Amino acid sequence: MTSTLKIDFVSDVSCPWCAIGLASLERALERLQDDARAELHFQPFELNPAMPPGGQDITEHLAQKYGSTPEQQAAAREAIRERGAAVGFKFRREGRGRIYNTFNAHRLLHWAGTMAPDRQHALKKALLEAYFTEGRSPEDVQVLVDAAAQAGLDPARAAEILQGDEFAAEVREREKFFLDHGIHAVPAVIVNDRHLIQGGQPPEVFEQALRQIAAQAEADQLTMGR
Repeated sequence: MTSTLKIDFVSDVSCPWCAIGLASLERALERLQDDARAELHFQPFELNPAMPPGGQDITEHLAQKYGSTPEQQAAAREAIRERGAAVGFKFRREGRGRIYNTFNAHRLLHWAGTMAPDRQHALKKALLEAYFTEGRSPEDVQVLVDAAAQAGLDPARAAEILQGDEFAAEVREREKFFLDHGIHAVPAVIVNDRHLIQGGQPPEVFEQALRQIAAQAEADQLTMGR
């Protein structure tokens, strides 16, 4: 019997640890593919929901938010780059120049999720790579449309969504749901609506946790089938 795991990946496209966490999770799922299937859903979380248009210089932002010095930020950036490389995600050596509002990116991700989970997954990866690998702004409409096209979605429809406020209410509802249920840091990986794996864990940690959850799910199904 092969278990199917419902996985909600709560994250923001401006979160470097979310990029690492997703790449780690993907590696873990590859190792599990003979033993468990996964239904992966991307859920919205905004690290900076009040960020104004144009964003903010990243050094200034991190200093204000965490009190970190430029030297501390450089060391953290290099550590993140190395962690990303270990799981196959490339961060620009120079890091991010600015931090941006990501609400429109989440609206597109919600739309993609209504089309097909694989399209949503592809869009999430395209958005993370546009920001962290290519240094492009996730606030820029053209960047978002390009990412949608890269994910196999209709770029004209993506542009139409971005011109209005479609899926805004749905994204806010999802954000509120997870905040109300105690999710205040990302990435947060919720399995089968019950089990929480917090942070950008190594693949081995994800694999071990998912194997345990899959085994328990199989045992529960056998018990219910008696």
